[in-house]
Order: sequence, then structure tokens, then C-alpha cells
Amino acid sequence: MALLHSFENEGNWLFKRRGFLPLVLFVAAIPFIYGTDYNNISPVVVKLYTYSGIVLCAIGFCIRAITIGTTPKGTSGRNTKEQVAEQLNTSGIYSVLRHPLYLGNYLMWIGIVLYTENIFFVLIVSLLFWLYYERIMFAEERFLEKKFGQAFTDWSLRVPAFIPGIRGYRKSSIPFSFKSVIRREYSGVLAAVSGFIYIDVLKNSFAVTPATMAVSRTESFIFVFVVVVVLLIKLVKKRTSLLDEDDRS
Repeated sequence: MALLHSFENEGNWLFKRRGFLPLVLFVAAIPFIYGTDYNNISPVVVKLYTYSGIVLCAIGFCIRAITIGTTPKGTSGRNTKEQVAEQLNTSGIYSVLRHPLYLGNYLMWIGIVLYTENIFFVLIVSLLFWLYYERIMFAEERFLEKKFGQAFTDWSLRVPAFIPGIRGYRKSSIPFSFKSVIRREYSGVLAAVSGFIYIDVLKNSFAVTPATMAVSRTESFIFVFVVVVVLLIKLVKKRTSLLDEDDRS
């Protein structure tokens, strides 16, 4: 099988299973946190890791929110069965990079990984993320190229794949929708909050003597609050039409 088809097949296979990546990261974090000597990390460095992680995670979420809030109906989004595209998105955030959702994913998860305070884990996750999503991006672009032909080629030659370009921005063809963000991104917020708390619990259990698995009062409050909000959103989605939109996925 030619590399072209091999990469495409691998990308489609990974596309359908990309939701399992956070679980892999959660498991992979355990040995790195266990092997980190937190007693010899200065408070200044700890704060740098912590605040940098939170900021990167927030930026990643904002990128995802902007993308989802200005994406029309008929795109892949959270679909895991197959590639979907009824139209080629080339305006808004898609006028400065071709894969904004994956950039948002990277920043959100690397922010959580930074919270482990292990630079080797950060570098390894960054490399694995690139290898993993490179195949998915390749498969998606092959699909778009087959469906939209020269229009896709022209857009791909003009717009970077992963690192945003500054020039060439064009206003989104549809207005931003908070409903779309609320309807589709609540699970991502819960996963991010759970990730930070999970890392903190592991750090306390391995670094503190005697070991403790306790969750702080602040963490408990944040987690319960987010869970309650998520459950309310799910209830509203299921029982009402308040978040429904005809022109959005």
C-alpha cells in the first residue's frame, strides 16, 4: 500500500478513536508524576508551571469556542463515525489556520500536562500529539480535497495548517453563537477541570509524606459546580429546545 493511502487509512482509524486520547494521557501521567521530585522544585517554578498551564488551557478553550461558535451545520465536530463536510469553511478562524479545533485541543491538554511540572512529559506528549493528529489532519484534508477539489487546494495553499497566520483574515460568514458553544463544549470543560484535579491528586499522593489522596475544598467546589452545570445543560438539551439551532451542528 502506498504511503499516501496508508496515512489516509491510519488517519481515518485514529479520527474515529480520538476521544480516547485524554484517557491515554491520564494513564501515561502516572509514572511521570511518580518519578518527579516535587520537593526540589522551587515555589517560583511551581507557580510558573501552574499559571502557564491554566492560561494555555484557557486559550485552547477559547480557540475551540470561537471555532464552534462560528461553524455552520454539516461539519465533523464531535462526530466519530466518518468525515463530514457539506461546505468548505474558509472564513473566520478558518481563514488563518486550517485545523483550529486541533490547535485548541493541543493547548488545552498541554496546559494540563504542564501542571505535572515534568518538562519531559510535556515534550513527549507534544511529540505524540503531533504524530497522532498529523495522520488525522492528513485524512481530513484528503477527504476535503476529493470533495471540493480546486477550492480546497487554493485555500490550503493560502492558509497554514496548524500555526495561525496573521494576514488574510476574513470575517466569519455566520455570526458567533453562544448556544453552539454551550451545547457542544460543556464536556470539554468538565474534562479539563477533571484533568487538573486528577493531576493534583496524583501529585499529593506521590509527593506528600504520608501520602494523601485528599481533594482540596476549592477543588471540590469547582468540580461539583462544573458537574451541576453540565447536568443542567444536558437536561436542557434533552427536555427543551432552548439550545436548538437549525443552521448549526
